[in-house]
Amino acid sequence: MNDMLARLTDGQLAEVKRQLEIYAHGVADIIPTEELEWKIAKSVVENRPMRIKLGLDPSAPDVRVGHTVVLKKLKQFQENGHLIQLIIGDFTGKIGDPTGKSTARTQLTDEEVQHNARTYFEQFGKIIDMDRVELHYNSKWLSALQFEDVLRLAGKITVARLMERDDFEERIA
Repeated sequence: MNDMLARLTDGQLAEVKRQLEIYAHGVADIIPTEELEWKIAKSVVENRPMRIKLGLDPSAPDVRVGHTVVLKKLKQFQENGHLIQLIIGDFTGKIGDPTGKSTARTQLTDEEVQHNARTYFEQFGKIIDMDRVELHYNSKWLSALQFEDVLRLAGKITVARLMERDDFEERIA
């Protein structure tokens, strides 16, 4: 990583530092900072935008205050020419994905998920340029899974590893 930074021209290094300063402003921590710095440098050297992904759970029609914090940071990346990719959890929203919750989320219909996603886009458009955003839906890859695929994936994780997640440990307790 440091090898690439050492090969940057003064102008490229100044651009990396400028962007890193913008992204670091107002955040408690960047983990790891060196990796972000390296990715910015690679983007500058290759003159290719980074892809910044945000996964969203469309379980409600309205965005929360917490969304605006992330959106403002995404706007900064967008203003520096990077590509924003929003990944809508339409598949997981329909099945009640328990991630981060003490109980399973309410299962939604296709119509509810699509309605909520549309309202998100309208609200997000007040902060970021939605014309310069790639939209992806996790149903594109998750709905194609067969039960055999699910079992193969489940075989790659241990119960101990699953229990490291507070949300699952609390639900089992």
